[in-house]
Amino acid sequence: MAEKALKQPDIFTWTGTDKRGIKVKGQFRGGSPAAIKADLRKQGIKPIAVRKKSTLFKATAKKKIIPKDLAVFFRQLATMMSAGVPLVQSFEIIGRGHDNAGMQELLLKVKSEVESGTSLADSLAKHPLYFDELVISLVSAGEQAGVLETLLDKIATYKEKTEYLKAKIKKAMFYPAAVIVVAIIVTAILLIFVVPQFEALFSNFGADLPAFTRVVVNLSEFMQAYWWLMFGIIGAAIFAFLQGKKRSRKFGRILDRAILKLPIIGPIMHKAAVARYARTLSTMFAAGVPLVEALQSVAGATGNVVYSDAVLMMKDSVATGQQLTFAMNQTGLFPNMVEQMVAIGEESGALDSMLSKVADFYEQEVDDAVDALSSLLEPLIMSILGVLIGGLVVAMYLPIFKMGAAI
Repeated sequence: MAEKALKQPDIFTWTGTDKRGIKVKGQFRGGSPAAIKADLRKQGIKPIAVRKKSTLFKATAKKKIIPKDLAVFFRQLATMMSAGVPLVQSFEIIGRGHDNAGMQELLLKVKSEVESGTSLADSLAKHPLYFDELVISLVSAGEQAGVLETLLDKIATYKEKTEYLKAKIKKAMFYPAAVIVVAIIVTAILLIFVVPQFEALFSNFGADLPAFTRVVVNLSEFMQAYWWLMFGIIGAAIFAFLQGKKRSRKFGRILDRAILKLPIIGPIMHKAAVARYARTLSTMFAAGVPLVEALQSVAGATGNVVYSDAVLMMKDSVATGQQLTFAMNQTGLFPNMVEQMVAIGEESGALDSMLSKVADFYEQEVDDAVDALSSLLEPLIMSILGVLIGGLVVAMYLPIFKMGAAI
């Protein structure tokens, strides 16, 4: 019965005419055609036909729920509640208008739980895959203090800024990775299919091939014989890397530490971790969450195991009575400017404001660093492509140049 109660209403397509006699059409979610027609008449539309939408491709419409979907949801919910729309009605409006069937189903479940008398924080806690401890703590604090719409706005702002930061870093990494992958594929095609044609052409001349051309031909022969092995090794390595990162906590910790030590990427990841730390702690402290409890949630939001371990150590130090500034200093990870800002915030009683300023500063630093990195990578990538593709082309034309010189 519980599953039936949570079943999502069917989608109906309808056509009708408005008060001016103009033909209109659209989609509505409801229990039956009669209910849809009644709703249309309330809107001043005379229904002509109401049909249940085909479910033949319904499975394909259920997309994975991504963090961006949740950020948009919290912004919509905060806006509606600030405008005075009741919580349950807000869920109904947002759920009905969402184009992701998976998100619609999630919102419908939460709405049903809230309708049954469960608090919003407890309802969200039943879906830990989508709502983390930080969000649940903030929602719970907002419900207890009677300022839920204010804290929903803070959650929305926090989600938007963190997702923007992640997207910026991913974008900087995706472009060079995509170009390198394309370069490898093009090089493999040249070696497997194009170079053998040149080799067959040159073999008829009977002359010795230049050393560089000979190396490329040997490489081509190897690729023709073992291309499946090479692509298999590359595919297996990528699969093992992704699975190791996903399933092995030890491998993930090693990877996080290694990323921070990389020459160009490392400083950017350090700044991103500091920005996430400051943004998360600022949001939770402003919501009235106790500092020790807030640090527990912040540890999981830093995005790097080195900073996560450091924040947990800070939590233990603060719990024994130490100042946050002193605890941060003991980790040796945070820049002097961050420690000074936190110290000023602790002394003046405006810790959340100071942390917010730190987050704004480091988010801008990451933004600028990523833009600079993108500018540096473009000529580097062009150089790699020139060496790979250009080298193969030159190797193939060297015998022709040699013949021309002999003539």
